[in-house]
Amino acid sequence: MTADPLQAPWTGPHGGYPPFDRIKAADVEPALRRAMDAYRAELAAIASRKDAATFDNTFGALEDAGRAFSRASIVFGIFTSTMSDASMQEVEQRLSPILASFDDEITQNEALFARLKAVHDGLATAHLEPDQQRLVEVYYRSFSRRGAALGKSQKARLREINQRLASLYTKFSQNELADEEHYTLALSTEGDLAGLPESQRAAAHAAAAARAKEEGEKGVKAKVGWLITNTRSSIEPFLTYSTRRDLREKAWRMWVSRGDNAGAHDNKPVITEILSLRAERARLLGHASHAAWIIDDNMARTPEAARALMMKVWKAASARAREEVADMQRVADAEKAGHKIEPWDYRFYAEKVRKARYDLDENEVKAYFQLDKLREAMFWAAGQLYGLVFTRLTDVPVYQPDVTVYEVTREGQHVGLWYFDPYARAGKRSGAWMNEYRTQERFKGVIAPIVSNNSNFVKGKPGEPVLISWDDARTLFHEFGHALHGLLSSVRYPALAGTSVKRDFVEFPSQLNEHWLRTPEILGRFALHYRTGKPIPAELVAKIDRARHFNEGFRTVEYLAAAIYDLEIHTTPADRPIDPAEFERRVLKQIDCPHEIVMRHRPTQFGHIFSGDGYSAGYYAYLWADTLTADAAEAFSAARSFYDRPTAKRLHDAIMSVGNSIPPERAFKQFRGRDVDTDALMRDRGFPIGAK
Repeated sequence: MTADPLQAPWTGPHGGYPPFDRIKAADVEPALRRAMDAYRAELAAIASRKDAATFDNTFGALEDAGRAFSRASIVFGIFTSTMSDASMQEVEQRLSPILASFDDEITQNEALFARLKAVHDGLATAHLEPDQQRLVEVYYRSFSRRGAALGKSQKARLREINQRLASLYTKFSQNELADEEHYTLALSTEGDLAGLPESQRAAAHAAAAARAKEEGEKGVKAKVGWLITNTRSSIEPFLTYSTRRDLREKAWRMWVSRGDNAGAHDNKPVITEILSLRAERARLLGHASHAAWIIDDNMARTPEAARALMMKVWKAASARAREEVADMQRVADAEKAGHKIEPWDYRFYAEKVRKARYDLDENEVKAYFQLDKLREAMFWAAGQLYGLVFTRLTDVPVYQPDVTVYEVTREGQHVGLWYFDPYARAGKRSGAWMNEYRTQERFKGVIAPIVSNNSNFVKGKPGEPVLISWDDARTLFHEFGHALHGLLSSVRYPALAGTSVKRDFVEFPSQLNEHWLRTPEILGRFALHYRTGKPIPAELVAKIDRARHFNEGFRTVEYLAAAIYDLEIHTTPADRPIDPAEFERRVLKQIDCPHEIVMRHRPTQFGHIFSGDGYSAGYYAYLWADTLTADAAEAFSAARSFYDRPTAKRLHDAIMSVGNSIPPERAFKQFRGRDVDTDALMRDRGFPIGAK
């Protein structure tokens, strides 16, 4: 057993954990290279066997190989996504193409693939158990889709493409991060703070103080004042409440221009090259487009099916958005604002309309949404639904002082560990996400999952609670849904466990978990005023419920515009260089997108699709999964409680615990008793059914 802390099995109490107290950033690269060599030797031993290929000596052996490499890779990913200083960015630039090449080396191992194929070809007479058959099918399809059967010259070109793409993905991410860290909006006077609630003023002051401390450590004298950072959790509240229209425009332009600024961090040429290489790779792999290649392995199966669902919703959503703009314009005109609604006005006037129509002030709601209390709320709901208990640990090392760790148990038995990294900081990528540090399995003994949730909330004054918006609270519950999917996994093989499911299915458990936020049980127990400690009043909850579909046009349009762009740009032949900005203008014009709304992620900051293959040609997945989500939520509504035990048990047994051990269509049918009703999505969003 190696003594290298990045490669060694994770030991210790609570089922073992990553030894962050013994890991240094400088150790990551050499450890990963050593782990790669060890994995290479394990694969060679499997591929060079002279006996007949069987499930155990081929697929079972493959499942058990590369464990040290997996552990080192996880740590590498944690550091590059949450602790990415200049030195780590250099490491990432060096290693990304090497790791891509290694991935191709595995897939293109002819002797290994021949053994995989021999077992796959004999499935009909192999008498394997259902999960073993599923493992064979998943592995074989993955190798085949990634070029295992190509000729020698085609494989060589595929390796070149994947290495170059890996470098471009890293460059894209680092360019975006650079703009997020470099561009900020400094506020120097009380007049600059006009309209901002006290909680946001405090957060802006704390951000300025943190920046001044960083600059001071570098020997630069900096004035504190207030600072709006280039993160969603800082920008969106500013756009909602600031009465300074000039500053709102500056903040909005700063936010939507990430990666779109001339110079070293311009992502437009990066995108153009990515698109060209993806199109070439798709042709090599026998597909008409990158979208066709990606979606062939998803529930949707074809770009046409994904497009049909999006366009079913688009017309109703864009019509609703125009109604919302008209409502805002009436308010602006009544106030004699003297201007038309522009994108930097949308959230500001939407809040005015909300208050006028529903007597609902988002800032009033925010006063009851304390981050710590919402974390407790998620724990409580998970306990009611699945019997989980979360207990704070203080004897587990972390990679950064703000990170906390919880042991998860059920009926006194260890289930796994949950890490929480909630705050924005330099070197941490923006947004919110879930990670699986270790995947559950029952293959070589019982191994418990370790998962994390990561956010970018802005800290307030020391000792003051962090208040978050309703939308941020939804995101918190969303990402925790991914964590629960990982924690509740109960399958034999790690490749089939946890969140290792189809891309347009993986968002289903997370989006469904958002529904528990608005339940009266959660709001009554955990929505407590940050000053008085009193629960949110029933009349305020009623207002929230009445306003449930308010601004749904905006939310759906900003998402769908990005999803449609993603699909269209990845189905367009790349026989000539594609200008991502011009393509954006053309697509938005073709679908007649309201000019007051921009894509939720403009191309140059669209990390979902340009910082890796993960969601490329697959951003539609959120909508696809939401058809499942809306239908599943109606199952709880029919039971008259989102805490109905029989329905929760059915969800656990059919969806949350099975990973990819059965096809997602069958998993959903086992839960619902039938195929999905896509009209449930329209009902959930308050859109007319049958809109053409």
